[in-house]
Amino acid sequence: MKSFAEISWFDYPKQYFQNIRQEILSNGKDYILKVDEEEYIKYLVDKYSIEQLKILTESEHIGEPRKSREWRKDMFGSDYESDAFTFTVRYNFTGHPELFKVKPNPYTYSSYEILVNNSTVSFSFKIFKQDPAEFQRVKSDCYSQAFANLPALNKNIVEITNNFEHTVRSLFLQEKSKHKNENDFYSAINIKVNPNTTSVFTAPTIKKKDIPQPNISDKIEFSSVPTMSQVMYYDILKVIYDSGKNMEKKPALYINKDEEGLRDQFLFVLETRYVGITATGETFNRSGKTDIILKFADDGSNLFVAECKFWHGAIEFHKAISQLFDRYLTWSDSKVALIFFVQNQNFSNTINTILDEAAKHPYFKKFTGKRGDSSFSYVFHLPQDKEKDVQLEIMAFHYDKK
Repeated sequence: MKSFAEISWFDYPKQYFQNIRQEILSNGKDYILKVDEEEYIKYLVDKYSIEQLKILTESEHIGEPRKSREWRKDMFGSDYESDAFTFTVRYNFTGHPELFKVKPNPYTYSSYEILVNNSTVSFSFKIFKQDPAEFQRVKSDCYSQAFANLPALNKNIVEITNNFEHTVRSLFLQEKSKHKNENDFYSAINIKVNPNTTSVFTAPTIKKKDIPQPNISDKIEFSSVPTMSQVMYYDILKVIYDSGKNMEKKPALYINKDEEGLRDQFLFVLETRYVGITATGETFNRSGKTDIILKFADDGSNLFVAECKFWHGAIEFHKAISQLFDRYLTWSDSKVALIFFVQNQNFSNTINTILDEAAKHPYFKKFTGKRGDSSFSYVFHLPQDKEKDVQLEIMAFHYDKK
């Protein structure tokens, strides 16, 4: 193809953002309304961000020339046969290969035939004598013709990337706004953190920053199946983890308590922490009773499910995961936790067992990080649907006093 000569810069951004819009639309309105807004916009920005083109000249590779015989004319117009040497020069590059087609604004009328693969760009040229100086001169001239428009294109890319996130956000919000206005969706969920509980979960010397809650109009409509935002999920996990770690320092809160008694300690803080949800224990969900369920108060939809267990080794650990996924979770449950109360003296050994064994479970998909020294984040899948991801937090607390 001719370098930087096929697609006008005036058309390219329109086409590019239309591709992003098509991806948003392809998910369907239910997904658009339920997906965590900030997470999805970040995903789109990461996927579609336009990286400037850069030719890595230090990677230059010159292949062995192809030798041929060609007829030429001398200065008097007479034909003669001469040796010809065709060279191909190849470079690695960074950036999207499609950008080599784009004609920038402003444009220099200079182009050259190039071949672009996923990560390499090359051009060929011919010389008629074995002269190193002639070789360097022709190679340099071809390089200049091929990539003369590269600096101008990169300036255009800078212009579009300066407002890229804002433009992507506008595209997403336009589509979301259209769906919100349809009459067959319910009013938006308005779950707020109770500011009066801030001091319960923090040390006296630290002020916990409340999670900001956007103002939502009463007229906004939403999906009929509520889901919890990542921000709230992370806050719930922090509340549980901070509460559990604080209990480790206060044996009177856990000595002689069974699973139900320890579970109630977490239920207490959860039900006073949030407005607009209900926190219940030993609640039927699917085909069994799970320890902790947070439900949206208006329609009883599940937002969060957790199961509490005493630690009894690797075999029971696998059984606990299977019990949670096989008996308690429905297709709409996507944010869950397993909480283990460890009475063993060697707590480090328990932590190592959790990290080693979780990846061996048949529903495991990936480990996504640590939330604390004994809180680990995973993605598992439902037993009946391998494509349905479930975020699973596995926490362990050391309650070893008798």
